[in-house]
Amino acid sequence: MQNKLYLKQLVLFLAAASASFASQAEVTRWEQEARNVTIVRDDFGIAHVYGKTDADTVFGTMYAQAEDDFNRVETNYINAMGRLAESEGESKIYQDLRMKIFVDPDAMKKQYAASPEWLKAIMNAFADGLNYFLSKHPEVKPKVIKRFEPWMALTFSEGSIGGDIEKVNLNQLQAFYGKVPLSQTTSANAIQPAEPTGSNGIAIAPSNTAGHHALLLINPHTSFFFRSELQMVSDAGLDAYGAVTWGQFFIYQGFNERTGWMHTSSGVDAIDEYLETVNKKGDRFYYKYGNEERPLVTAEIAVPYSTGNAMAERKFTVYRTQHGPIVAAVNGKWVSIRLMQEAVKALTQSYTRTKSRDYKSFRQTMELHTNSSNNTIFADADGDIAYFHGNFIPKRDTSFDWTKPVDGSNPATDWHGLLSVDETPHLLNPKSGWLYNANNWPWSAAGPSSPKKEDYPPYVESGGESARGLHAIRVLENKKDFTLDSLIAAAYDSYLTWFEKPIPALIKAWDETPSINPLRAKLAEQIALLRAWDLRWSMTSVPTSLAVFWGEELRRPLGSRRTPFTSVGDISSMPAEQLLRSLAAASDKLQTDFGSWKTPWGEINRFQRLTGDIVQPFNDSGASIPVGFTSSIWGSLASFGARAYPGTKKWYGTSGNSFVAVVEFGKTVRAKAVTAGGESGSPASPHFNDQAQRYSTGALRDVYFYRSQLRGHIEREYHPGS
Repeated sequence: MQNKLYLKQLVLFLAAASASFASQAEVTRWEQEARNVTIVRDDFGIAHVYGKTDADTVFGTMYAQAEDDFNRVETNYINAMGRLAESEGESKIYQDLRMKIFVDPDAMKKQYAASPEWLKAIMNAFADGLNYFLSKHPEVKPKVIKRFEPWMALTFSEGSIGGDIEKVNLNQLQAFYGKVPLSQTTSANAIQPAEPTGSNGIAIAPSNTAGHHALLLINPHTSFFFRSELQMVSDAGLDAYGAVTWGQFFIYQGFNERTGWMHTSSGVDAIDEYLETVNKKGDRFYYKYGNEERPLVTAEIAVPYSTGNAMAERKFTVYRTQHGPIVAAVNGKWVSIRLMQEAVKALTQSYTRTKSRDYKSFRQTMELHTNSSNNTIFADADGDIAYFHGNFIPKRDTSFDWTKPVDGSNPATDWHGLLSVDETPHLLNPKSGWLYNANNWPWSAAGPSSPKKEDYPPYVESGGESARGLHAIRVLENKKDFTLDSLIAAAYDSYLTWFEKPIPALIKAWDETPSINPLRAKLAEQIALLRAWDLRWSMTSVPTSLAVFWGEELRRPLGSRRTPFTSVGDISSMPAEQLLRSLAAASDKLQTDFGSWKTPWGEINRFQRLTGDIVQPFNDSGASIPVGFTSSIWGSLASFGARAYPGTKKWYGTSGNSFVAVVEFGKTVRAKAVTAGGESGSPASPHFNDQAQRYSTGALRDVYFYRSQLRGHIEREYHPGS
């Protein structure tokens, strides 16, 4: 009894100590908010958060996310505010400088203060939920952010894995502000990888479904474990389910009872660089604009960084023209960059679309024009399906080449407002009865019903067709009886479009090679297997292993010029000897690494999750499971970006299918979903890896959208902090 009393007193003491950064009034407020929230964890650990108001639900959502993976929540905000160097040291200085040039805390605080009351209430709840979690979990030690503030939500408002700011070249930024030759810019290379190629969105009209209800595929391809899966419900009309980027309080890709939305990375040109003519007069810099010389705006930015045992600081004087901040110098010209910077509008759009009820209300959110880097696939309970192209497209003079930096001194290069939704590639209920996007151009989005390239300025799309795009058309056209299950089957269709022409070219090369060439005998068995191959991946497929290793051998000489869809024409026209030697090299590598070139694909291509680290370690001796689907490069709709790592022979995935959901909008909504690995970031949790097997085979589970569906599937029901 005495021990129990001591433990209780110790817990109370620790809780009081951890909450010492908060006033008693704040603690009282947090506890009241917590009483207004119920978190229900289902049998996969997924949080269903119920609150009286939207703010209550946001409070609970942030608390639940912090329970699952506070490290990822904090890291996203550390990055968004330019504070990585405070925990990771000097190598992150220029990554932080890049963010700080665009994200000024004082400006964000002013924007927060001027925000609508409803949005301020939600931002307050965002901070309260995270701070309450920290007060209740003294064992959790933040790396940098000891206390969250409401304005911080504005620094991370859109949800994409690679924001527009990250398009600024770090090496050039370091060369300019670090005053070092570009060849010496080494520290700037230590950055997060760019967003992997991928993401599929498909909408099927009622005319093409067996149940005569609209269907939606939600299939973002990001780095694994980048988003959590949860549900947000309030008595004020919020009821959304889907994928939430860690640390954000809105469903980024998901659905409610009436509408669903899926974002895919866009090829839209939404960012421009300007070559500025700069002169120094006395101690000030001026830039040319028309017949004027205007002073550059200057500011000093301090970047704190950890030296291991202490903190240091580096200060930079940064420059800005009317176009935007200076980020580089090229051939004597300074380079400024202009991009979308509307934090309040972006956060408003991200949140309000989750409460849309139909096409009209969803489209109203699109008129905010801040979903800058994405296309959007939409479906609703009225049977409407729609495609929205990149949501932020500046109007420009088409006589300029906007794929390159333009002359900042010429007023004709100014932006002239934004293109409206009607002025951009857009589809509503196309005759095809289906539409899709797979990060390819929009000109094939609905087969013959697609938007026409010639109807739009060239800057609306900088990309092209892809192997996945061709694959999507293959599984969608001429099909009239889609169900949830057949849409899943389409999303995991195993055909590898990329190899349609290269494999016949390889076989032809072997057939026409003289018998005296030693490659004929060396590759006879491999060619026989590839000749009979149906171009479909599977865990047991040897031809898949051969083809992928061969494709990598062909692409390797391209180095940094490699693209997700290297022209198959380039491959098909290669000399026969090169095609065959590449296959021989692929066979030899398989033999060396795995003991036989006849190694099935599933023995090579593996899913492994050993730790909760953001950068995952891999080990061939550790437990892993086979995955049949390949990288999206080869045309696989289900994407698994894998490669070997130092010390491994097997390939381990780190990106691709991260969250997959299919949704049917009828009188009630029905959905199935799966998340890579599991909901929790803690290896000690039963939900760290409990979805891995389902993930690897595409065995989506039922979504418990309605409270009644949770009966019999509740692991825990509680108020935050209890």
